[in-house]
Amino acid sequence: MTAYLLERAWVDGEVRDDVYVEIQDGRFTVVELWRRSSRFGVVATTPNVRDTRPSGYPDHLPGLTIPGLANCHSHAFHRALRGRTQRERGTFWTWREQMYAVAERLDPDSYLALARATYREMVAAGITSVGEFHYLHHQADGTPYADPNEMGRALVQAAQDAGLRIRLLDACYLSSGFGEPPIGVQQRFSDGTAEAWAERVGQLQDAGAAIHSVRAVPDDQLAAIVEASQGRPLHVHLSEQVAENDACVAAYGATPTQLLADHGVLGPLTSAVHATHLTDDDIGHLGGTRTSSCFCPTTERDLGDGIGPSRLLHDQGSPLTLGSDSHAVIDLFEEMRAVELDERLATQLRGHWSAHELLRAATSSGHASLGYDDAGAIAVGQRADLVTLDTTSLRTAGTGTDEHTVVFAATAADVTQVVADGRVVFTRGDEEQVGRDLSTVIEELWS
Repeated sequence: MTAYLLERAWVDGEVRDDVYVEIQDGRFTVVELWRRSSRFGVVATTPNVRDTRPSGYPDHLPGLTIPGLANCHSHAFHRALRGRTQRERGTFWTWREQMYAVAERLDPDSYLALARATYREMVAAGITSVGEFHYLHHQADGTPYADPNEMGRALVQAAQDAGLRIRLLDACYLSSGFGEPPIGVQQRFSDGTAEAWAERVGQLQDAGAAIHSVRAVPDDQLAAIVEASQGRPLHVHLSEQVAENDACVAAYGATPTQLLADHGVLGPLTSAVHATHLTDDDIGHLGGTRTSSCFCPTTERDLGDGIGPSRLLHDQGSPLTLGSDSHAVIDLFEEMRAVELDERLATQLRGHWSAHELLRAATSSGHASLGYDDAGAIAVGQRADLVTLDTTSLRTAGTGTDEHTVVFAATAADVTQVVADGRVVFTRGDEEQVGRDLSTVIEELWS
């Protein structure tokens, strides 16, 4: 059994002082206010617990503690692109060519090393669960490895090494665009048919599923994916680009959202990633089916995608979740506030999202979209994830040390300790080694 006394913590939707927690077998078994607790007698009211506690008292965590964060959309290998794709003008499509150049270079060993370093950066940023949208399946010429899931297993191993919970979202990718065959590096993404994809994914334990996009999966293949993914999270890139919408209407006479609705893809276990360029009917479909909308603001602005209708989607019934996608930065605090700030830019009005709503999107809603309904809250029976923030940094000092500090002031650099499933997986000071590992791995990949 492990016990902590949290100086301040976000519990039951509000920040409380002196929260005592006990953890056993990776879950919270006790969550209560310290000054109301009689388990340590009168000594429990001592203000300076850290200096006066007798042997057997809990570890004291100064600062503000929140549940672990959920990064619901990641492409681990995109981390190698940071700082390298912003050097000239272009579009999403020219950026994609640079991304393909990285995809060509990776094998299971180099992917393991890159993903492990990337996931350690996530952990250092307070992320305890990741949804890894994985489509880099085969060898460079499209030939399967001896183990056809070797690349996916490398990702799972990398997350385990980093202390990160992973939902591998194995993506079906069959076409270079609306029925055209895969070309170049895209060949390593494809299993040929949805049935072959389903057979391969069936060998992966605890994997989720993904439809890369409507341009990469023909409409006559969607039903097989829906059937194979029953009871599991199903994620899909949706309407990230106007060009994709236009091509979909030309090919099928329907928007991407309408196409997915017509083929039974939408629902409470489905997440629409980006959901940027939507019609009113599209918003109604996503909200009416309780499909989650996964926004990745730092990537969407990096690629010039546009600003999606986050508030309208939420008000129609689509839960908001967050991801770091291409890892232009890995900072869920920035993703949280960017949702609100982007809405302000689009509408020239303030106050669309409360700090409470955005923090819930980054915690309980995000975990649930990855199939972890038992994570994202500091509550008895939940997975014991704790992220502690420095409330005296240059960014957080004087900000009130509540949920507004978390969403509108803090950054990943303010994380001082991370506990995942009851185990300490990061403490301040570890980031120097994480940075060195990232530098080594990425330089070797580009050399």
